[in-house]
Amino acid sequence: MGRVLNLMAFVVFATTLFMRSVDPVIPQIAQGLNVTPATAALLSTGFTLPYALIQPVLGALADMFSKARLIMICMLICGLATLACGLATNFETLMALRVLAGITAGGIFPIALAVVGDRVSVGERQIAIGKLLFAAMSGNLLGASGAGVIGDLVGWRGVFLTTGAIDLIALAVAIPGFRGMQEPAGRFDLTTFIPNYRAIFSNPMAKFCFGAVFVEAVCLFGVFPYMAGLLQSTGEMRASIAGIVLAGFGIGGVIYTLMVGRLLAFVGERRLMATGGMVMAFCLIVIALRAPWQVEFVNFILLGFGFYLLHGCVQVYVTELAPAARGSAAAAHSFFFFLGQAAGPVVYGLGLGSVGIVPVLLTGSVLLTAAGWICALRLRRQEVN
Repeated sequence: MGRVLNLMAFVVFATTLFMRSVDPVIPQIAQGLNVTPATAALLSTGFTLPYALIQPVLGALADMFSKARLIMICMLICGLATLACGLATNFETLMALRVLAGITAGGIFPIALAVVGDRVSVGERQIAIGKLLFAAMSGNLLGASGAGVIGDLVGWRGVFLTTGAIDLIALAVAIPGFRGMQEPAGRFDLTTFIPNYRAIFSNPMAKFCFGAVFVEAVCLFGVFPYMAGLLQSTGEMRASIAGIVLAGFGIGGVIYTLMVGRLLAFVGERRLMATGGMVMAFCLIVIALRAPWQVEFVNFILLGFGFYLLHGCVQVYVTELAPAARGSAAAAHSFFFFLGQAAGPVVYGLGLGSVGIVPVLLTGSVLLTAAGWICALRLRRQEVN
């Protein structure tokens, strides 16, 4: 199991580098392609919405077919599409390529999560998932901070060219490991599609798991594409600084993964979930105060830590919703999570143009607190493997 887990962690790290890398260079893209910052921020939605919408299909394919083969195909197409983003000459082409990258990225991390769910018992699963989250947060950390530096040095096109190349190099390195994975022989059978999802949503915990991650994504990740602009409004114009602030979120996730074993032993899942919601709520209030970037950096570290206090627990429950259809369950989880991430920038954009950023952030604080407490009260462990 250790070899497979390490392979999945490596793939997740390499492919999460580009997931938040566009956020620090949104102002540069807007200027370079002659669109407004609000329009450029929709590149985040252009990636996350198709990522979400394709999940039910990719999850079903993973359960029917080969999870390893599906990950390899998605990495190839995603890497090529990301490279092509760096060559786009207009916003419409860039958006279309981001959509393609989002569709294929949807078959990487969620399916890796399902692979771990297949191979690790419930008692050890949160630690194993924590290792995947460590890889994902490390990728997000380096992707956001590195994108800001690259953007300042060579411009926004360099961000796409670099992350696309890294994805393809990682695929080439990982192919021997994928070929060595022993997977049960699968077959394409559409008759399992509806029964699998029926089994997932018949579990009463499904609505709390999927509802919580949707709220998290809207209220939390919706502000990410606007952070560079918010920092500019306080006088900080450097994309590298915006990248550093956003990278704080990844650092918080890394701290969580290093502490999750002890936290589970001494605090327990329920308190972790409730605390996570309240910590995220506090951090949104700090963002509303328009603090200096140094304060925001520390705030984003705390934000990432609080996010995974709740999200890490919810992910484990997702893998237990329907053990015979873990690929579909992980895909449904990603569907709601990334649907929320797609809606978030739109919600925040509308808020900025009407009531202002502060009421939107305060509303998000209330919703995140409620999500943490509801999960703490309603999610219960089931005795399944």
